[in-house]
Amino acid sequence: MQNLPLFHFLKPEPEKEFAALKILQSDGGVVRLPREDWDGARERITQDGSSWAAWFSEKRAAINHWVNRHRDHADWHAGWHHNFVSPVDGSFLEWTEEIPGKDANCFHSLSGHDVEITPALFDAWVFGFRRRHLEMLSDAAACARIIGDNALAEWVAGQIDFYADNYPAWAGGLKKNDAHLGCQSLDDAIFVMRLTEAARIIFPLDIVTPERRTTWFERLFKPEAELLARSFRTIHNIAFWHRAAQAQIALLYRNEPFWQQAVEDKTCGLRIQLERGVTSDYFWHEQSMLYNEFILRAGIPLLIFAGLREEGHRLRHEAAILQNMLLSPLGIRFPDGTLPSPADATHIQPAKSPWLALASRVLPTTTGLQMASGQLSWSALLDTPDSDSLSVHARAPAPELPPVVARNMESSRFALLRQGRWQVFFHYGQIVLSHSQKEALNWEASFDGVDISRDAGTVGYGARLSRGYYSQGISHNVPLADGLGQESFSPGSLIHFDGENAMVTASQPDYRPGHIAATRTLRIDGDTFVEETTIRNLTPEKSSACLGLALHFQGTPRLPVGFREVNADDFIRGRPESFRWWRKVCVMSCHGCLDIEMDFSKGLVMRLRISTPGSFMLYHGLSPGRPPEFRASFYLELEPGRAEATFITKIQPLEMPDRTASYS
Repeated sequence: MQNLPLFHFLKPEPEKEFAALKILQSDGGVVRLPREDWDGARERITQDGSSWAAWFSEKRAAINHWVNRHRDHADWHAGWHHNFVSPVDGSFLEWTEEIPGKDANCFHSLSGHDVEITPALFDAWVFGFRRRHLEMLSDAAACARIIGDNALAEWVAGQIDFYADNYPAWAGGLKKNDAHLGCQSLDDAIFVMRLTEAARIIFPLDIVTPERRTTWFERLFKPEAELLARSFRTIHNIAFWHRAAQAQIALLYRNEPFWQQAVEDKTCGLRIQLERGVTSDYFWHEQSMLYNEFILRAGIPLLIFAGLREEGHRLRHEAAILQNMLLSPLGIRFPDGTLPSPADATHIQPAKSPWLALASRVLPTTTGLQMASGQLSWSALLDTPDSDSLSVHARAPAPELPPVVARNMESSRFALLRQGRWQVFFHYGQIVLSHSQKEALNWEASFDGVDISRDAGTVGYGARLSRGYYSQGISHNVPLADGLGQESFSPGSLIHFDGENAMVTASQPDYRPGHIAATRTLRIDGDTFVEETTIRNLTPEKSSACLGLALHFQGTPRLPVGFREVNADDFIRGRPESFRWWRKVCVMSCHGCLDIEMDFSKGLVMRLRISTPGSFMLYHGLSPGRPPEFRASFYLELEPGRAEATFITKIQPLEMPDRTASYS
């Protein structure tokens, strides 16, 4: 797997980026020192009638319920989270605390059907259990510290004893790799960060004797630090989690050699992860917005942990980069407040990440504080902003988010067009193979706040549909050759960008290396969105190819007379396996162009015009969207033997409400 970024990303002064949204500290920097006010928390929860008293009572009841009902088992082996999916449509299953086969006789999918319990699904359920169990340790530890509950604190310590005692027996995980607590090393990193946080909270208590601390280190934390250091010695989201977990172990035990290994390693340390893995636009280089946030899910807790261990100053530069990763998605949000879906993501991400609120403890922003205002959480209970300069910002009106404007994000291989009522996101190339899909030159669009075409992302990676459909070209708005999209990842080339005139052109000379090249121009012309795609067979004398185009929409087409039903077997015959996932396919023989009216939400009616010189076949079907949804999809196909083809797609409104979208 190629995981080294193709580019060096310049980020000369990260603290100065997005300055209008940041709340500077007394030293002029962006990093705030987090606090833990145990006495203040104790006082807040004992005030009669206070919201904190009611919240803490609910939390304590949930903790008692879990402690009295649940325990982890030495003979349980955590499976792969992405296997916890339905074999029907790839949708994730609903996790409940009922033990499969004992308290429940089946699973339920989030798209509404029952799924039989299998060994693989049970193991995946164990992963969900263990993650929640370890999260509960931190809650229980905080509760015990606040109310002085020694029995509850001992329960927390006893759980850490359990994992230390059973650590050797879980060697290799279910994937037989560098894992003990989970099925893969990433799971171990996630679990270790939970364990170190729980241990940190109870470290000052008498029950955690020096001998117990040493036992935890020798039998659990040291082996884990060494285990995580062995694998993913590259620039990758999993590697970042490895290093973050190693760093928390180093901070917990004030172990400088472990810190040097986790943070300063010139090949894969935490500093180089953010230097090489974050683009100049402050997006994670694997491009998925889900993985951009996944990095923050490790980075923000680490910063808080480091600050509480009085070591936060050692990560000041990295903190500024992480803060920018929190803020950069705001600039590409669609009017509904959600983000585009380049690369693979199992759900649509909100532009305002919930991590903005938690990050206010160390990286305060106006948006984050507004989101955190009124939230009841352990962080807010222990670290209220009332006592410092954040209090003024916390009481201020909700801040305005930066406007969404046309942007050339060349280091990220993205471009954004914004003019009139149209907003178009263009993903024209990739930086690394990891988490890429065969989607170079894909676009997503919104008109007046109505979704016109949004990428379907993917389902759980353990589902057949993930690699068999969602990652393939037919699932995206891309040119195809013999039904196939790009062959591998490629950065492509930005040929022209003109934000003022709403036009961008990019090419993929290695779309299918040595065989197929493609170029695409997107432009907004008044109320019309135009995309023009040229695809070329580079070796027509050696091989013929069926050149084509896939398009996907969130609307319902009013198909003209002339479309006829196509048998499923006939549709997939001679085409890639990915085509079998389309439903209710019909086809029409066309010449030159075809106009189709489409109904979208909120009363919007658009005219879709698809044109190309000569004759073509236009297929329409329902293709998998985000389960249980389907999208209205078209596949345009030419006769074999064409050396080059140009397709022009125009989308313009016919009927629309008299309004202009506002941004969330």
